[in-house]
Amino acid sequence: MTYDDTGGGGQAVVLLHGFPFDRSMWRGQAEALGAEFRVVAPDLRGLGEATSDSVGVTIEAMADDVRALLDELGIGRAVIGGLSMGGYVAFEFFRQFPERVRALVLADTRPQADTEEGRRARAENAQRALKEGMAPIVDSMLPKLLSAETRERGGEVPGRVRAMMLGTRPEGAAAALRAMASRRDQTDLLSSIDVPTLIVVGSEDVITPPADAEAMRAKIESSRLVVVEGAGHLSNVEQAEQFNRALVEFLRGLSA
Repeated sequence: MTYDDTGGGGQAVVLLHGFPFDRSMWRGQAEALGAEFRVVAPDLRGLGEATSDSVGVTIEAMADDVRALLDELGIGRAVIGGLSMGGYVAFEFFRQFPERVRALVLADTRPQADTEEGRRARAENAQRALKEGMAPIVDSMLPKLLSAETRERGGEVPGRVRAMMLGTRPEGAAAALRAMASRRDQTDLLSSIDVPTLIVVGSEDVITPPADAEAMRAKIESSRLVVVEGAGHLSNVEQAEQFNRALVEFLRGLSA
């Protein structure tokens, strides 16, 4: 696996990126947390600089990759955080390796599996990526990822998001789409989550809206919900200051 590791001496925090992005998605969080916590941000299988493109790419395999990385780094327990697809991996990691989880951060994600319609759409997008490249995927996804205000304002954030998406290999994107389509439903897992859990959602998220986040909060006993104002689905990128403030407060509270 390719990964960034701040090497800090504090609590280890593993941050798992969304689709179709890479570990650089967490750059702002690594900078904000790195002096106080150890932040590890890997490229998930088939994405970023990770070498596997299409063989064995499942959410379960991604979770096991994270386990192997923790073993390699000598990290016993960690805070496991994920946004969107990264949240799917975080759920699966907790299911497989609950003893390795100190706490969870679930950002702009949901536990439900795809509907049949959603699976068909992912299959179509996988074929489109392989045939036409990432440009049509970017054009269809970008309006849903950021708030209307951010899109209209333009500037660094939309440009950065677009560049990450266009830099994704079509083969890796197609494999990740198929992995998300075949992932298990994690709704039954929520009531068994017994570690401190931070749920974060953008106020303008149309993919996994605040109502979905509130439904998760109601089922995870030791959870709290933070709504990031003015953010869409990529709340950590779009409103990094708000996101970081909530994350730092949560992490500091674990050792209080």
